[in-house]
Amino acid sequence: VDPDLVVPDSSKSIGDGAIAPWATAVDRGQGWTYRIIEAMSKACEVDLDVPWSSLGARKQRQVLYGLGGKRIRVQWGQEGTESHGSWGMRFEGVIPNLMRRFRQTSSDAARDHYKKFFAERDCEACGGRRLRPESLSVRVADRGMSQVTSMTVGGAHRHFDGLDLPGSHKTIAEGVLREIVSRLSFLLNVGLDYLTLDRSGPTLSGGEAQRIRLASQLGSELSGVMYVLDEPSIGLHQRDNQRLIVTLQRLRDLGNSVLVVEHDEETIRAADHVVDFGPGAGHLGGEVVFSGSPAALARASDSLTGQYLGGKRRIDVPAERREPFGRVVVRGAAEHNLQGIDVEFPLSVLVAVTGVSGAGKSSLVNGILLPALSRSLHGTLVRVGTHAEITGLETLDKVIAIDQKPIGRTPRSNPGTYTKVFDLIREVYAELPEAKARGYKPGRFSFNVKGGRCEACDGDGMVKVEMHFLSDVYVPCEVCEGRRYNSATLAVRYKGLTIAEMLDQSVDACLELFAHHPKIMRILQTLVDVGLGYMKIGQTAPTMSGGEAQRVKLSRELGKRHTGQTLYILDEPTTGLHFEDIRKLLGVLQRLVDAGNTVVVIEHNLDVIKCADWIIDLGPEGGEAGGRVVAQGTPEEVAQVAGSYTGQFLAPLLPKKAAKKTAGKTAGKAAEKTAKKSAKKAAEKSAKKSARAEEAARATGGSGRRKSSKSRSRARA
Repeated sequence: VDPDLVVPDSSKSIGDGAIAPWATAVDRGQGWTYRIIEAMSKACEVDLDVPWSSLGARKQRQVLYGLGGKRIRVQWGQEGTESHGSWGMRFEGVIPNLMRRFRQTSSDAARDHYKKFFAERDCEACGGRRLRPESLSVRVADRGMSQVTSMTVGGAHRHFDGLDLPGSHKTIAEGVLREIVSRLSFLLNVGLDYLTLDRSGPTLSGGEAQRIRLASQLGSELSGVMYVLDEPSIGLHQRDNQRLIVTLQRLRDLGNSVLVVEHDEETIRAADHVVDFGPGAGHLGGEVVFSGSPAALARASDSLTGQYLGGKRRIDVPAERREPFGRVVVRGAAEHNLQGIDVEFPLSVLVAVTGVSGAGKSSLVNGILLPALSRSLHGTLVRVGTHAEITGLETLDKVIAIDQKPIGRTPRSNPGTYTKVFDLIREVYAELPEAKARGYKPGRFSFNVKGGRCEACDGDGMVKVEMHFLSDVYVPCEVCEGRRYNSATLAVRYKGLTIAEMLDQSVDACLELFAHHPKIMRILQTLVDVGLGYMKIGQTAPTMSGGEAQRVKLSRELGKRHTGQTLYILDEPTTGLHFEDIRKLLGVLQRLVDAGNTVVVIEHNLDVIKCADWIIDLGPEGGEAGGRVVAQGTPEEVAQVAGSYTGQFLAPLLPKKAAKKTAGKTAGKAAEKTAKKSAKKAAEKSAKKSARAEEAARATGGSGRRKSSKSRSRARA
């Protein structure tokens, strides 16, 4: 348990919620936990209204770690009545209490709650180096094992390749060194030079783990093998992509077949044979649209992929670049490999954070910016990465991270439930004459509520068959035949469709069915706008791809009323997306910015980067050689920076005539309106604060400060 997460704000008193696990109990001012706090306060002589930082180290330790064997008397019941008394108990302290509850609970939700106060710390015995002193004392070329494993792949390759051992040592180590350098070369060739050798497996992305397995195959030099790779280019900068392609071609040249599922244009063009599926997505796809060479695909007019390869379709560079309204500034960013850099994030524009793999993009955005905003705006307890300060947060009221994680873990989650459109559809069914005659309410048409659902499968539509030593198998429920509802509920029909049949309709079909229901139409239209018109309303969350899940989340954001003060963060949103899907995604992001919001994307895709208003390019390399700001500015400005790898690949995609900068339309007006609104709110808040101060001065006769409301309530008690 991390004390800094237990007490996130030491300027507060315990009575004002300084101790996060006690905040709810203190706010209520009653309950068993609150009585324990009062008893502890008396026993330790801890003033609940004194700031935590002023309590002193001894009292702070007693509160956090307990009183040892000393017992406290906790009052129970209502004083002055027969049901009143006291209970002697040992005060264990906040941190031991959290540890005990975490170990004892069987609830996943409770465990997740307690984990908010946990943080990883280096082992005090070995300092995080994992080995005992005897092992750490062994050194080769004045480097111990822990020093070598903390190197990046690129750094280790240079170290071992240039290692010059004396005399017999060289003879002994020659074969081993040759093998080490060879294996490190395989990792370099698949673009993993920035990874440290001691990087733990769970922290690797899917693309990184896949490329490590690919590197291990290069050393075996097998032939007659079919290798299947699912988007190996994920997370790779264009500079490293060519090395990956050469590696795949080397596997082919050894006499193997390499089957790659890929959207990357460079990889598609490098293939010997392309099979293109379509023509649409979901139930509109599943057919082979084209099979042949990349050159022939570029000429195929009936293939959407071919149209993009041939230049008939493309994602155009915006004619204008938006001007920012305000900025968030991160100073002294030093998380992981960041070199104490200062970075400005302009507001009310589309910002792309770029750089080669391992340059520090995620450390900056996901490690510092996102948690800092979450703590400041939403009061979360997440750890914020190492930095000096962040300014400019007062202009924002929300931060939202939209990732490609599933919208739910179970089949009960679907686009209808996630966007809340299914709630409105159930209300429509409840208003039908047949439903009213039977006394059905909207809850009757929910597969999560008893009454309308099939009780044989609890509304899942599927029944789990345990196979003991094999994986469990799910089969359709024999009672409802997979329809999730009982026969009485399915007797009610809207335009000839039962509620189960409605869940099986696509978003496009539902637009026609609910054409006279504006609220439903508005939500469905946002799903169409993000390119999910083909998706069924009831498609279960586990069957959705990461890109589909992300666009469902974006559609919900589009359906909200915008304040113009929200910052959206997306980490490589184009992962797994086709050219056409990227075009639709960009349209959605531009709409969010047009409403005055700020969108920050970590991205390698050049189509997204060229459409950004502002680029923050980190590098110049990955790992230890990265973590610096290489370039900042518009795409046109970054393209002129010779030391920027991103700029080098971006330059050919930009028109010779630079895009205009505009502050007069869309985002500009929205942001200007937001800025005025924020200034007005700040003025009103300041006026109210002054009025309260004057009132307080009158109440105390100008001689002192009034007690807080919580102090007064405790005094009355």
